[in-house]
Amino acid sequence: MSSPVRVNSIRAWVLAARPKTLAGAATPVIMGGACAWMWLYVNPEAETAAAEMAVAAAGRFDWLSFALCMLFAWIMQIDANFVNDYFDFRKGGDTERRLGPKRACAQGWITPRAMRAGIIVTTLLACAAGAPLIWTGGPWMLTVGALCVLFCFLYTTKFSRLGLGDLLVLVFFGIVPVGFTFYLQTGTWKLETTLAGLGCGLAVDCLLMVNNYRDRAEDAAHGKRTIAVRLGGRWPVMLYCLLGLTATLLAGAAITLSKPAWHAAPLLLYAALHLYTSRQISTTDGAALNPFLGKTSRNFLLLAILFAAGCALT
Repeated sequence: MSSPVRVNSIRAWVLAARPKTLAGAATPVIMGGACAWMWLYVNPEAETAAAEMAVAAAGRFDWLSFALCMLFAWIMQIDANFVNDYFDFRKGGDTERRLGPKRACAQGWITPRAMRAGIIVTTLLACAAGAPLIWTGGPWMLTVGALCVLFCFLYTTKFSRLGLGDLLVLVFFGIVPVGFTFYLQTGTWKLETTLAGLGCGLAVDCLLMVNNYRDRAEDAAHGKRTIAVRLGGRWPVMLYCLLGLTATLLAGAAITLSKPAWHAAPLLLYAALHLYTSRQISTTDGAALNPFLGKTSRNFLLLAILFAAGCALT
């Protein structure tokens, strides 16, 4: 039996931060960076476009910008977790009937006042991590950062209850982070960036699909119209499977725009693992689905790594 969690302790904050969810923040940055690496060193157009940005003009990958993108993504993910924890507690969504992992405010691990302070601190830290990127990427990055912060709050307070959470995941865990990680390295936006961003967003959305499929009965009772509630039955499991397979095709297409098709072959390992996970989910329900949150995170992080390998192959 685990020991009690002391109120507002370091352990309590670590639990509230949900470290396993950081894979969802890392995946699009890895894929955006891999796209940029492939384009800078493989695509002949890069030499001309690179002249528009000092870092690319030097003919090398800017690891500092990449690291700042990753840091910003990680802090924003923690910030989103704190926001979700606090506002779900305020709305009474985290009750003893909750099937998912326990939440810090609802369990009394962190007081609401301390959580509000934590939200302010993590928001400011994310802004501090992203601020240097304005120097590299220009005013666009200020707008992007502001939108990330805004929708971090709107996801829990508005959009998730309207069943629009999947759309936000596609945009802010796919197209935006992949695209602007690429843009910071190259000063441009290409078709392969959009394809990789869409693929990444769909793969990460599998995590939300598991979460909403598990909670579909309680969500329906509270008027939360997620896709899992709207579809009903086992259709969300089929959609989960389709999301991962479509992500594989899109990521493969992003690679083959610049390289021979065999460079996308490593992605088949992700597809196989995703199919296996889909089959397991199809025979599971309720709280027993919780382990599949971690398995799904593992899967899409593997997708990012395999995508990076395909981009780096020579």
